[in-house]
Amino acid sequence: MARQRYTVAAVQMTSSDDVEANLRDAVRWIRRAAARGARLVALPENFACLRTEGDRIDFRTEVDGELVERMASEARSAGIGLLLGSIPERIPRSPRIYNTSVLIGPDGRRLAVYRKIHLFDIDIRGGVTLMESKTVKPGDAPVVADTDFGRLGLSICYDLRFPELYRHLALAGAQVLFVPAAFTAYTGPHHWLPLLRARAIENQCWVVAPAQVGRHNPNRESHGETVVIDPWGRVVARKSKGRGLVLADIDLRAVDRVRRGLPCLEHTRRSLI
Repeated sequence: MARQRYTVAAVQMTSSDDVEANLRDAVRWIRRAAARGARLVALPENFACLRTEGDRIDFRTEVDGELVERMASEARSAGIGLLLGSIPERIPRSPRIYNTSVLIGPDGRRLAVYRKIHLFDIDIRGGVTLMESKTVKPGDAPVVADTDFGRLGLSICYDLRFPELYRHLALAGAQVLFVPAAFTAYTGPHHWLPLLRARAIENQCWVVAPAQVGRHNPNRESHGETVVIDPWGRVVARKSKGRGLVLADIDLRAVDRVRRGLPCLEHTRRSLI
């Protein structure tokens, strides 16, 4: 049975193409979060390597590879759940990768793997141009993991703009939605927080959104603003700028209270999804 109340930590990072430096930074925040009582720690998208699209990765990034095993050892040592926001998962015999979240339990076992479904292909005039599909293959399956921390719905960054994914996760029983991201500095100030609050409100779920922040290389800058939002849409923890972490108490009973009082999920016309 899932614990009804626990502390979650969401980490804000400024990752680069230096994998070892990124991992040292991630481990430092994981250990600090555990020391402050976090039972579940979430890292942002591309926490281990935020590179120029298409650059080679000289590291074993399969879900059973060196990177994940190192982080699983850290989770096991700290006795915490750990969400690897996303890794560049190599695909055998393919020039492309998956953008993949890996959820690890306190015993170091993999609990769930989610491959980003919606790829960030945009060209905003005077803003930002990124074509994720050139180097990334999309996933095709939503993921809800039944864990000791409740039912956790997984997503990554650009997925946030597609509410049908989150409604699917909520109807599949998700109580906490994770949105690890490297949201751009151009769109983030206007869209990031409103979209996160909307996903929390419409699905009556907790939302945990660990973010990348600041400049990663000459061509890439992230908005930041790591947050935890409750099922009523209230921001209960936030870090706008700089590296660090936020902690918040997740109370799964709040999900039940909100859904009983305003049973909109029961009114969903599933044929329209």
